[in-house]
Amino acid sequence: MALNPFFLQGSRNEQRLIQELINEQLKIYGVEVIYIPRKFVRKESILKEVSSSKFDDNYAIEAYVNNYDGYTGQGDILTKFGVTLKDEVNLVISKERFEDFIAPFLESSDDNEIEISTRPREGDLVYFPLGQRLFEVKYVENEQPFYQLGKLYVYELKCELFEYEDEVIDTSIDEIDTQVQDEGYITTLTLISSGSTATASATIGSGYVRRIYLNNDGYGYTSAPVVSISTAPSGGTNATAVAITSSFGGVRSVKEILLTNAGSGYTVAPTITIIGGGGSGAAATCSIETVDSGIVSFNMLNVGSGYKNKPLITIVGSVGVGETAVGIASLGTNNQISAIRISNPGVGYTESPSIIIENPPSLSGFGTYIFNEIITGSISGTQARVKSWDYDTKILKVSFANIGENNFEFYPGEIIVGSSSSATYAVSIVNEWDLYDKYGENKEIQDQADQIIDFSQSNPFGTY
Repeated sequence: MALNPFFLQGSRNEQRLIQELINEQLKIYGVEVIYIPRKFVRKESILKEVSSSKFDDNYAIEAYVNNYDGYTGQGDILTKFGVTLKDEVNLVISKERFEDFIAPFLESSDDNEIEISTRPREGDLVYFPLGQRLFEVKYVENEQPFYQLGKLYVYELKCELFEYEDEVIDTSIDEIDTQVQDEGYITTLTLISSGSTATASATIGSGYVRRIYLNNDGYGYTSAPVVSISTAPSGGTNATAVAITSSFGGVRSVKEILLTNAGSGYTVAPTITIIGGGGSGAAATCSIETVDSGIVSFNMLNVGSGYKNKPLITIVGSVGVGETAVGIASLGTNNQISAIRISNPGVGYTESPSIIIENPPSLSGFGTYIFNEIITGSISGTQARVKSWDYDTKILKVSFANIGENNFEFYPGEIIVGSSSSATYAVSIVNEWDLYDKYGENKEIQDQADQIIDFSQSNPFGTY
C-alpha cells in the first residue's frame, strides 16, 4: 500500500473524539440560533422557479459566530429609496448535530416541500437572537476544515440579512413571527361585527306624480342640481324629487330624477324646474294619476345597520290590474339606510303595501381569524393571507395570495370567511393603500409635486 501502515490517517475513534470535542466547543462558545427550513408551496414547472414558499418549522441548534468584529458584508447603504442593510454573518454548526436532530424531521416532510433534507440548504432561514434578526442562508461551506483526519465535521453557513417578499412565516415563535406582520404589501379591511335589517312603511294616495320624464339631461354639472316641483292645490301634499347625475365622455349630466314624495291632490301636472349644480340645460316634465292610488312616500321605521351596498327593496301588496311600485334605497352614514326614493309610485293600490328590505351582508359576524390562514371573499373570490386580526376594532390586515377570477379585489359588503377558523364577517371598508409601507409617503409627495410642476409638458420649467 502507498501509505505507511504504522501511522493511522484518522481512525474512527480519533474522528469520534474530534467530533465530540467540536460539539462540546460549540455548546460552550456558541449561541443558540433557530434554524428555519424553507418549504416550497408552489413551483413553476416550466422555469423551475419557486413562486411561493413558507417557513413554519423551527429547530434550535448551537452555532459558533465566525465573525470576531461584528457583521460583515456591505453594511448600511444609503440610497434614494432609503437605508438598505446588507449585513452578513457566518455561522458554524455541527454536521453531526444537524444530521441527528434536524435531518430526520425534514426527511418526514413532503418531497414536494423539501427536496434536500440531509444538509442545510441555501434559502433556509436562521434566526440570530443576539441581534433579533432573520438571516437567509446564501451558501453552505461543508469542506472546511478540509477532511481533518479524513472526515468533515462542520457546516459553515454564510448568511445575509433576510429580505421579506410575502413568504409565509409561521414558526409559532412570536419573537420571529411578529417581525413580518407589517412587511410586504398589506391591504387593510375594516369589517362589520353585526348588522340589523332596516324596516319601512308606505303611504298611498291619489292625485300624485305618476312619472317624471327627463326631456334634456343637460351638461357641465359639478354637483347634483336642485329639482323644484310646483305646489299642490289646497289640501294636497307637495311633491319633491332629487336629481341623480352621471359622467360620460368627461361630461356630467342628469341621469334620472327620483321622487322623494310623489305628492297628492294634484289635478293638473305640475311644472318641474332644475337649477344649480354648476351646469345647465336639464329639463323635465311629469304626468299625474288622479283616479287610482299609488305610493306617495316611504317612511323609515328603522334605518338598520351594517349596509355597504344599496339593499333590494321588495314591495308586496295587491295592485289588481295596476302596476307595482319600485323603490330605491339611499345609503346614509354609519352603513344605514337614510331613505327610500320612489322610482315608480305604482298604481292600483287599495291599501298600503308591505315593504321588505334586504338583510345587510352579515347580521352577526363571529369567530377569530388565525394568523396566516387563507380568507376568501364571497363575491370577488379573492383570496388573501391573514397578517393580523384585531377583534376589538374589527381591523383585518391581509397580504394577497390570489386575486379573484375577474382580477378584482375585495368588495365592500361581501362576506370574508376564514378557511381554518371559519370566522365570518362582512367588509365595511377596503383600504388598498399600504399604510405600513416605509416608503408609503412617496405617492403623497408625488401628488403634491404634480400640483406645483406639470411634468407632462416637454419643458415644465419654461416656455420652450
